[in-house]
Amino acid sequence: MIARLRGRPAASTPEGLVLDVNGVGYLVHATPSVLRGSESKDELTVETYLHVREDTLQLYGFSERAERELFVQLLTVSGIGPKVALAVVSGSPVDELRRAIARGDAARFQAIPGIGKKTAERIVLELKEKLADGVPVAAASSSDTHVVARDALVELGWSLLGAEQALAEVDPLLPPEERVRLALKKAA
Repeated sequence: MIARLRGRPAASTPEGLVLDVNGVGYLVHATPSVLRGSESKDELTVETYLHVREDTLQLYGFSERAERELFVQLLTVSGIGPKVALAVVSGSPVDELRRAIARGDAARFQAIPGIGKKTAERIVLELKEKLADGVPVAAASSSDTHVVARDALVELGWSLLGAEQALAEVDPLLPPEERVRLALKKAA
């Protein structure tokens, strides 16, 4: 298993990032955070996961260990392959995704291209118990202000993903009305 690579970003291709490690170029299918880091650094450390199939070996790269861990957990969900798992991990910060799973918020995952309603529900159902230990109890409560605030923004015409991104920049401990007001203010 190749768990981490450190090297010089050699090229960026549609398939991913080519990382030169002591003269060997590794093609890494990477998250946007890794690709952004490759633009500004001469040397880059990438947490990796080696996906093995009968006909190919593929490396997937992440900027932090938590991204890789969630990626691996997503692969345990039936119907989720490495490309979809990478899309999930690439879409939002890991903490947000873990909270969405703990809340049972399948709609959060439906906003990701390639994930339909049944797959989103399967992600939540199959990972909720596995991730329960790492999510604070307050974040998993049923009276979650985040869902209320997000749904309010969606009712105002925002996309689900746009609402999630806007709320990520607002204090989660505020009441939903205040979170919506601040999200609207930042967007203006």
